[in-house]
Amino acid sequence: MTNEHHGSRGCVNVNKSASRNECINVPTPGLPALANLPVTLADITVSDHLVADIHFPDPVLEIKDIKKRVKIVQCRLLLGPASDPDTGIPLFIKGFIRKNIQYATPCHHSKSDCVSSEMRSLTVDVPFECVTIITDFLTDPVLPTPNTREEFDFFRAQNLGHGYPEKDQMLSSDLSQFHQVSTQFYNQIPFCELVSSSIVQWDEAVDRYPLPHNAPFEEGTFQNIVEKTFLQFRVRVYQNQQVDITELLDNNG
Repeated sequence: MTNEHHGSRGCVNVNKSASRNECINVPTPGLPALANLPVTLADITVSDHLVADIHFPDPVLEIKDIKKRVKIVQCRLLLGPASDPDTGIPLFIKGFIRKNIQYATPCHHSKSDCVSSEMRSLTVDVPFECVTIITDFLTDPVLPTPNTREEFDFFRAQNLGHGYPEKDQMLSSDLSQFHQVSTQFYNQIPFCELVSSSIVQWDEAVDRYPLPHNAPFEEGTFQNIVEKTFLQFRVRVYQNQQVDITELLDNNG
């Protein structure tokens, strides 16, 4: 939006005469010596099962190695104002298993009595997504405080105008005014840390065919595999909380 029709005025006209030199502050009473520290809410091992179809761009003579790495892109404790740690709070997890598959593919100039091959690799991301319920908390999470918003009106008597008796008035609130009291709370959101992972997998070819031209009878190639994976990983869930350090010093002293 331009200001060509409003001179130099912007979207908000600020009263330049308002004092902006000093704000008044009042200390919150009754607080002990506090530190804002990440507190461990839970330390859990999550298990999941995955099945993936993987297609290779080249004929595969043999899989030589598969390097794997777990990548978690979202780990969110679905905490609400009415959550109850005793009955369980859901933890939503989303991620990938990154797999770099090193394989041998036959060379086109291979002789009939032997097989020459080239080493190649294929990198894929196998996605997973699950929700697990945490019921065993090491420390209860601090539940978020909900925002509040309240509107209020003032009574106003207005003349009804032409067509109504002069002594009559419309008794209501004023639609030209809006009044509200709102409060916002900026709660600490829980976060996760990936500690370790374990992967058990089975890779099975589904379209293996023998090599042509009188190659050794046990040799063959494929381009599609079905991969069955059992995934386990350990995560810690944290939340920044206000901790009374005087109690920690007393316990350690």
